[in-house]
Parts: sequence; structure tokens; C-alpha cells
Amino acid sequence: MTLTLYGSARSRAAIVRWYLEEKGIPHALVQLDAQAGEHRQEPFTRINPFARMPALVDDGFQLPDGSPLPLFESGAILLHLAEHHGGEFPAGDPRAAVWRSLSAQWILYANATLGPAMFQAANRPEDLQRQLSVLDGLLAGGGSLLAGRQEWGAADCAVHAYLAYLPIFCASVDLSGFPQVQATIAATQARPAYQRASGPA
Repeated sequence: MTLTLYGSARSRAAIVRWYLEEKGIPHALVQLDAQAGEHRQEPFTRINPFARMPALVDDGFQLPDGSPLPLFESGAILLHLAEHHGGEFPAGDPRAAVWRSLSAQWILYANATLGPAMFQAANRPEDLQRQLSVLDGLLAGGGSLLAGRQEWGAADCAVHAYLAYLPIFCASVDLSGFPQVQATIAATQARPAYQRASGPA
């Protein structure tokens, strides 16, 4: 079984790579040169016809034609990894369905709500402020493990990765009123697996 992650510098592949590193899941990493347009050419467009990264190929699963399973969208990839490689939703555990649903909720929140609020912060700062205010309260209440599990998982990966992007992509946003968000960013940046995923391949 081989997992192959496709990404490039400054792509969301770093989020997926963090999960793989954190969980110790063996994988191959293929770095595409986005400036040279490698992601817009075959063979990558056979994996993701929308020519966006990240993408994952998991040859432990096959499509009906027998070819390996290709996945794009970081959230879909995280959920696949959590279920089939990260051991987050063990069969026979009555809590697994709840963990799966909560993980999906937080991963979709990160990609569909928190991410857009961050990248529109210059035009709609009040939206990001509301997001951070709510998150700060949840994190203060022990929400560092967002899916209700006793160990770090895909939900934490998705949300914490976006929070760690704040000082990089939203440097002008004042975080002084959000001490729990600040603490989460610092804790994320200190994790060895995060540092490996954020550095060069």
C-alpha cells in the first residue's frame, strides 16, 4: 500500500502532510512546481482535473476500473486518512459515528467558514473577529480536541492549521483579544510534526 501526496509550496498540502507526519503514516511526497504550471499538466490533471493541490493517491483502494483511488480537496483527504489510516473511527466502537460526524463538521468549518473569513479579512474584518471570538471561547473550554476524542485528530489538524496561518496571511489582524487562539497557534507551531510538514520536503 502506498499513499502519494501531491502539493507545492504554500499550498494546503501542508495541512495533509502535517496529519500524515503527526500520525506516523508512511507516504510519498511529490512536490509540483506551481510557477512552472506542472499542476496544470498531465499526469496531475488525471488526478485532479481542476488542477488544484493537494491531491492524494491511495493505491490501497481501487476505482471500478482497477486504478488507485485519487482524491482532491484537503478536507476529503483528511477524512479519508482519519477513517482508513489514522484509526480515528474504530469499527465496533459505539462512539465512532459521533467522532466521524464531529470531525466532518470541524473540517468543513475550517475549509468553508474559517478559511474564507481569513482570506476576506481585509474587506470583512468583522466576520473573522466573530469567528475568532467564538473559537477563543471554545478553546478556553477545553476545545483543543475538537471532535471529542482523547487524542489529536483530523478535526484539530484542520482548524489549528488555519489558525497557524493567521500570523502568515493575516499579519495585520490583532490577536491580543484572543489569548486561547494565540496559545493554540504557539502550541501548533511548536509541534515537531507541524514543523516537518511546514518545512522543505
